[in-house]
Amino acid sequence: MRLRTPLALFGAALLVLVAPPLLTPGSGAETGTQIPGLRFMVPNTPGGGYDITARTAAKNAEDAGLTHNIEVFNLPGAGGTVGLTRLVGEHGNGKLAMSMGLGVVGAARSNHSPKTLADTTPIARLTEEQDVVVVARNSPYKTIGQLVGAWRENPGKVTVGGGSSPGGPDHLAPMLMARAAGIEPKEVNYVPFDGGGELLASILGSKVAFGVSGVGEYLDQIRSGELRLLAVTGPERVKGLDGPTLKESGYDVDFTNWRGIVAPPGLTGAEREKLTGLVEKLHASKEWRESLKKNGWDDAFLTGEKFGDFLAAQDQRVVSVLKELGL
Repeated sequence: MRLRTPLALFGAALLVLVAPPLLTPGSGAETGTQIPGLRFMVPNTPGGGYDITARTAAKNAEDAGLTHNIEVFNLPGAGGTVGLTRLVGEHGNGKLAMSMGLGVVGAARSNHSPKTLADTTPIARLTEEQDVVVVARNSPYKTIGQLVGAWRENPGKVTVGGGSSPGGPDHLAPMLMARAAGIEPKEVNYVPFDGGGELLASILGSKVAFGVSGVGEYLDQIRSGELRLLAVTGPERVKGLDGPTLKESGYDVDFTNWRGIVAPPGLTGAEREKLTGLVEKLHASKEWRESLKKNGWDDAFLTGEKFGDFLAAQDQRVVSVLKELGL
């Protein structure tokens, strides 16, 4: 007994040293997607498209067991460029990412931001979605034709609100719509808000005549009847919603928005691959597929250098469209 006890203790200690740690199912360790302390910045106010996308992605990643305790926080200001500047200043921080989209591209241009998306590490484009043209339920405008008729008569008085700065999607969509309706874009009274959350209160309070924002931001309000859907900006009607496209209503507009994820500059190859790998696994999860369907988002997944090339092309697109509209 005296000999066996020390040997047994030695054997137990050896087992602890050489045996692999126990892995719980879905812990994220199997796929290497765990990023302890990961933070997800939203560069506008709560309730907007970037906010919904970030919080949905974080919850889906956690529900799928890919990683845990992702902190989502808001840093609004200047159409997303306050957050962009903060992100670029976090050089080499592999535990920070930012939700963004076409609105940040436009804001960086219109606000002459010293930092641009070219200064970031592109991770992935996630979704594409249509914008919706909506009014409050007590609005006098029952159809897109009625709204445009009043808009033509007095473009300055029929104000339009959007959840992005000039150059962003919620600005470009109504400007393209105005041009298609024979309204001079320079005459449009566009009121920018820092995200769809702020815009919603102004639409419901009749502070603006109508609003333009992403379909996923206002699905609940449209379905509950708080908002009246007049039209969608993309090529096809949105499934489950009773609203025509602008094209079928007689206005030659086909416009969609997109959203994605970028990270600070200066990441190591391993850090970039870790973040990209997490997003790839998220994209493949049933949780994310269900969220795409629920929010009316189209899958537009693109990663790495291809996403970086896309960002550069989008920057040029904003410039050319603004010039084309005389803005």
